[in-house]
Amino acid sequence: MANGSRQAVWEFFGAELKRRREDAGITQVELGSRVFVSGPYIGQFEQAIRKPQLDIAQRIDGVLQTDGIFERLCKKLIDDPRYADYFAKAAELEALATKICEFAPALVPGLLQTAGYARAVTIAANPFVTDEYVEDMVTGRLERARTLKDATRPEYWVILHENVLRIPVGGPETMAEQLEHIVRLASERTVMVTVFPYTAGAHASMTGDLRLMEFDDAPPVAYTETSFSGTLMDDPAVVKRTHRAYDLLRVAALSPEASLALIESMAEDHRRCASTT
Repeated sequence: MANGSRQAVWEFFGAELKRRREDAGITQVELGSRVFVSGPYIGQFEQAIRKPQLDIAQRIDGVLQTDGIFERLCKKLIDDPRYADYFAKAAELEALATKICEFAPALVPGLLQTAGYARAVTIAANPFVTDEYVEDMVTGRLERARTLKDATRPEYWVILHENVLRIPVGGPETMAEQLEHIVRLASERTVMVTVFPYTAGAHASMTGDLRLMEFDDAPPVAYTETSFSGTLMDDPAVVKRTHRAYDLLRVAALSPEASLALIESMAEDHRRCASTT
């Protein structure tokens, strides 16, 4: 489903939710309390600013007696082949998070990827797929990145391992554009970016991506991912351990100012390489 058509369906979801709620004579606050979210969250669903989780859509159907219409719409929108099965739930929660903290040991995280970088990563992992498949994957990445442009965007902290800056994914031109994009987002204070340098040595969390997500009306979760699998964790004790691991990464990282200077320097290096090829 194309990006525009997906957004149109979410807008229909919101408009239909508002109509059915008002027909039932229920306020946003009343509906929210009955499906275990806040009234403002219901308002954001109705404006298509936030997307409800499937279990919330199911509870809305139950309260409004809508014969499963919101569950069916939600399934249609979250059953997206552009996301691996193990990542689909994390992507759904990502859109609802109020704070995201991420560690990337090898690649630029999806929320920060440019189209060129996302295209190069997709082709490297799937060298025999069609151009249509590649563009679908790229569209999915860019659609996720819209989260950082929304009025309700989450507070986003990301630690990039120095590997991420040096590996010329897609070639030096693509890599220069990608790093310049990160610098721009950081300069605009859209994200907080730091770099875990080679000089910091090894760390227990360096074997895969680590993401922590916090929400207004739900407990925090953690998500870890390696090349072919991902694990979403909500056990409080486990989530607490992942927060500690992230704190240790953060204290070993460069300061935001030093990190930005290093990213800018690496962007210039890649740009110079591009001009000589």
